[in-house]
Amino acid sequence: MATATKPGMDDLRKSPTMTYLLDAAEGGQDIGHYGRLTLAMVGSKFLETDDLVATLLKSGGAEETEVKAMVQQVIERGYNPPSRARLQEWSAEQDFPLMPNPDDPDSGNLYRELTMPDEVIESIEEYREQKLEASES
Repeated sequence: MATATKPGMDDLRKSPTMTYLLDAAEGGQDIGHYGRLTLAMVGSKFLETDDLVATLLKSGGAEETEVKAMVQQVIERGYNPPSRARLQEWSAEQDFPLMPNPDDPDSGNLYRELTMPDEVIESIEEYREQKLEASES
């Protein structure tokens, strides 16, 4: 069975929010815990694990073992990219803002900015179906 290829950095950079985080990280700026977590959650859907870890390590602020553990946890638990509301909450908890234009209601809407891989969409649909079934019982 062939392994599916992840979309890649060019696809990830179609998002102004992800470009903002990637540029800061690649420039050596500490994007904070939630910046790393956001990059891990979104990047895991678009990048190979080694490339994602290397990108996260460029930002500093975390040791290699911590970054690798975060990426592994994100992948194992199948975390989906965070909502804009979640990015706002996380931004309030650290110095580095997670959105390039927090006053713009479209900034940070990763589901609008990116074409999510099928696995993300399927996971969200499955969650919504389970939630609906639970509310009906």
